[in-house]
Amino acid sequence: MTTSRLIEHWLPIAALGEESVRERRSMTALPPTYYLHVWWARRPLVASRAAVLASLLPADADQDQFMRVMGIHGDPVRAQKLIENARRTGNRVLDPYGYPRAFAYQPSLSERSWIIQEATRLGLSAPSVLDPTAGGGSIPFEAVRLGLPTYANDLNPVAVLIERATIDWPVRLGSSARTRFKAIAAQLRSRIEDRIGEVFPQRSLPDQIDLTYLWARTITCPHCDGLVPLSPNWKLAGDGTGVRLKPDTTTRRCGFEIVAKAKDQSEGTVARGDGLCPFPDCGRPIDGDYIKAEAQAGRMGEQLYAIVYKRRVLKTTKTGRKKESWERGYRAPTAEDEVSELIAERLAEKMPLWEANDDIPSERVPPTINDDRPIQYGMPLWRDLFSPRQLLGHVTAVEVYRELLEEERAAGRLDELTRAAFGYLALSLDKLRDYNSRMARWHSNREVMVNTFDRHDFAFKWSYAEMAPLIAGLGFDWAIEQTAKCIGELVALVRPEAGGGKKGRKTSELDQRMGEGLFVAESAPSYAAQTIELSCKSGDALDHIGDASIDCVVMDPPYYDNVMYAELSDFFYVWLKRTAGRVYPDLFRRQLTDKDSEAVANPARFRGEKGAKVLAGRDYQQRMAAIFAECRRVLKPDGIMTLMFTHKATGAWDALTKGLMEAGFTITASWPINTEAEGSLHIKDKAAANSTIFLVCRPRPPKAADDTLYWEDVEPLLAAKVRERVGAFQQAGIRGVDLYLASFGPALEEFSKHWPLRRGRPRPQPEQARRNRQAALFQEASDPYEATPEDALEAARREVKDWRLKQLVQQNTRAELDPITAWFVLAWDSFGAPEFPYDEALMLARAVGVDLERDIVGKLAEKKQNNLHLLDSAARIAKGRAGAADGSSSMLDALHHAAHRARSRGAAAALELVQHNGLDREPKFLLALEALLEVLPVPPGLRGEAGEAEDHAGDFDALEKLRRLAFADQIGQPEQLRMFEEQQRALEAAG
Repeated sequence: MTTSRLIEHWLPIAALGEESVRERRSMTALPPTYYLHVWWARRPLVASRAAVLASLLPADADQDQFMRVMGIHGDPVRAQKLIENARRTGNRVLDPYGYPRAFAYQPSLSERSWIIQEATRLGLSAPSVLDPTAGGGSIPFEAVRLGLPTYANDLNPVAVLIERATIDWPVRLGSSARTRFKAIAAQLRSRIEDRIGEVFPQRSLPDQIDLTYLWARTITCPHCDGLVPLSPNWKLAGDGTGVRLKPDTTTRRCGFEIVAKAKDQSEGTVARGDGLCPFPDCGRPIDGDYIKAEAQAGRMGEQLYAIVYKRRVLKTTKTGRKKESWERGYRAPTAEDEVSELIAERLAEKMPLWEANDDIPSERVPPTINDDRPIQYGMPLWRDLFSPRQLLGHVTAVEVYRELLEEERAAGRLDELTRAAFGYLALSLDKLRDYNSRMARWHSNREVMVNTFDRHDFAFKWSYAEMAPLIAGLGFDWAIEQTAKCIGELVALVRPEAGGGKKGRKTSELDQRMGEGLFVAESAPSYAAQTIELSCKSGDALDHIGDASIDCVVMDPPYYDNVMYAELSDFFYVWLKRTAGRVYPDLFRRQLTDKDSEAVANPARFRGEKGAKVLAGRDYQQRMAAIFAECRRVLKPDGIMTLMFTHKATGAWDALTKGLMEAGFTITASWPINTEAEGSLHIKDKAAANSTIFLVCRPRPPKAADDTLYWEDVEPLLAAKVRERVGAFQQAGIRGVDLYLASFGPALEEFSKHWPLRRGRPRPQPEQARRNRQAALFQEASDPYEATPEDALEAARREVKDWRLKQLVQQNTRAELDPITAWFVLAWDSFGAPEFPYDEALMLARAVGVDLERDIVGKLAEKKQNNLHLLDSAARIAKGRAGAADGSSSMLDALHHAAHRARSRGAAAALELVQHNGLDREPKFLLALEALLEVLPVPPGLRGEAGEAEDHAGDFDALEKLRRLAFADQIGQPEQLRMFEEQQRALEAAG
């Protein structure tokens, strides 16, 4: 009987990558799991299903059938190429994919039967799936859709409530949950209108409706006592519409005027935390520390500066008919919009009763929070993240929620269905809070509101947007309708037979074979009867699951220091405990979420201690080791564990894999999947990773006593493993920093087979001292003879470095790039941006053999907090940071001198400089020129906007002119220019 799994031998990474990106490409058509409620760093459903399914199928399972069950019913890679070609040529392609997005496909009864029967060939009967850190629930959601017994757990009660609403209630209650939710929500909506309508005046109904109120935080100028509205800019729309301040030197207050052109807008009054007084008789800077002190003293206010409205207009069509439409506009506030005194009165009336009933959050933002900007800017309580009017609306909603719940309980109607409906209503109210806090903002280019958590932090908003919650179709109506829509779509995905499935689906070959009696329908589980267990506890204490009882663990571990889930979710927790907590009190017993047991690398836990960052990393490693050990306990001896991990930092990988191996696992396979949508706010314009790495793990067999290998023996095997697969990764579309990330998998596979490993020779001390800047300060004890996962990752980087340098140049020469030039070339090749994390720059420096602080910082790049920013030729020469023009220190110096000369005096002058230094026939110079032209950003006119990279694009343009002038015979045209010219020819042909 075979025990090897499909995921250990094969995975269609290119197709899965394209489908994962396609799943989230349209922000207006996301899967319902994304918009039910905020959760951070969700994995795509397609990738999650692939991890579960491939982990439970035998290695020789039918690959075509795997793709069928995945919902990939065509060639998504070819489809994307057709789309890219259409963009280049202007020839539109109708339905290039030929099938719906894969996540929407629900496996048929026969296909679920096939999964079960294939699993029996592995000796598995009704194979069970566990996710011990389930978060938003993508993995267990897909396990349930495959008809498998599913166990999901998370420490965070907000996550577990989301999991119940995403997985459990749709399966067990079906579409009746949506019907009951809408009925209760309609009652809440009706009662709220009567209670808070007066504080949202609409003076111009029915022909004009105020939609959004734009506020600026204010402080008093310490120099002139003027009230300063703080905003980085006063832009309202992309067409130039904005605000001009009208400072009154008598009242010391600012008025506001809407202007139509960008040139008429006022300058921003705050930048990098420091303010600027707008009064003409002052105009002095305001120190950021003063602003924080005023905020913490309770003296930061807010001022309404613009109102977004829609106005009814009648237009005449070409046929002469009158057509009604609505147009957006902006107006300055008037005295009639001032209702702060009324709001204060209503809050004063309500506050005693709300506090007595515990309807209003009174919890403090923890002083040990990692991102303490709420406290810095005068918001010590969680309720302070809301303005008085927002607070009035949100607490009134809690009050009405409690009344409705008590009425249902008193009437004896609080059955399981009604409890679930109230659970959904609690999540719906949270959706409104996410879009109606002092952390929401106005997106001027798109002219829409942006929610509180468009980022994974508590970034302070100097100006914020407030939604008018009682407008028909907006506010409460929008939140309720969104939730109802989401429930319907969730039911359609997990229970298509309940009325949500699509009609007319194509019958698969397997369906036909089942109809002919070749498969037995009873082998497929019923959704209503399948095991779904959702728990809320620490992932290292799953005492409700027996030893050796789980067939497969699939998990997406917490992302080291990227996301502080518990801290972020407190924003919602303090409200949910007052709504959902009255329905599901088992989830909301704590004052705030549990941060002490959370497996994240949170330096705030060690604030004030020496080496806090190192201590946080060690803490993460130990907590993950404990979770992995618990997975090892519940996993069957022949079970398998698949991890999905996305992080660039070597420290995160080192901590994760150390914990993994210490828990008794070895890595048997790895796969990189491109899972990040191109427009993601968390990766856009950043040197960020797009790929999720699947690590496939097995319990490690006992190591023989005489099976002793040294790092020096294993390193060549590891390097060979990386070389063997890096080409396939690149062919599958893995590029830039993701190629290095993808190489970590095969490197760790080989390393984990032989772990623990010793070195025959101690690690060189200088390298050890540079291993981690903070570790050096912390003086952490380290065994110089111990081989660590970080050693494996550094070896992988070196192999990818060599691979990429060979890919970038076509010259047949024995010359090599000097280390400094190689670092610069690979930095652009890897990150594709002029700014990227310092720690990643350090890892790259190690791979090429340069000292980052000595050779790079202050010469090729500048430090910007935790990042490194590359300098172009003009900046280096202006600051006197370029080396000799003859390339004696580095050929990059010679190229930058030539580029600067070409930019200022022309290509002929640059050639004269090159010839003067005897470099026109120097192989190393020609090699460096070719490599640089393959990685520098092209000018904006050739490929979109260069943005921050525009200065470096000027270097590209200068060096390309030099190549055409003097070196066209030795160096071919850069690939990116060749592609651009092909695009231009195609467009001309199409035109």
